[in-house]
This record gives sequence, C-alpha cells and structure tokens, in this order.
Amino acid sequence: MKGNYLITTDEWFVAPDGKQYHSAWGNIEILGDDILGIKTNRMSVNWFAKVGDNDKHIIIAGCQIHYAVICKEKPNTKPSESWSADVANGLKKYKPPSRIYIAQ
Repeated sequence: MKGNYLITTDEWFVAPDGKQYHSAWGNIEILGDDILGIKTNRMSVNWFAKVGDNDKHIIIAGCQIHYAVICKEKPNTKPSESWSADVANGLKKYKPPSRIYIAQ
C-alpha cells in the first residue's frame, strides 16, 4: 500500500489535539513489529500502519484497522449529517464534528 488512505479503526483513539477520532487520513506506510522497540510474539499483531508524514503521524496496530480506503484528496472534515434512531425518540438527525484525524 502506498499513497493517501482513509483508515477506519475498530476503536476510538485520542490524537495529540486531545480529541477522539475513529479514522485517520494521510500517506500510509506498512511497518514491521519492531517499530515500537519490542518484538511481538505470535499472540500479538505483527505489523503496524504509519499514517501521515514524519512530522505528524499516528501508528495503528494492524489488528485495529477495520477499513482502508484509498483517498487521494483530503476528506471532508466539516460537520456532516448523521442520525440515530430508537423506539422512544424516533429518528434524530444531527451534525457531529468530524471523526477523521488528519495526519499530515
């Protein structure tokens, strides 16, 4: 994999700005398991994805990547429409802030 990707993770993560995100966008580089200075065993993930550039990036364990979508241009980071629904309240539309961490 090379180029800019939008990576959706299985779990939320906190970025350096203190906000919670569920996706990261940027140039991707696949790394081995020695990137953090430890050698993993067969019970652990054995690869990581570096998303972003050398000055600003996030390292995501391969087992946490749910989707990887090629995305050459920076994705929309403005609030966009979302919704929730339940029996008591019906359909509720709202515009949450972006959940995409821009790692470049």
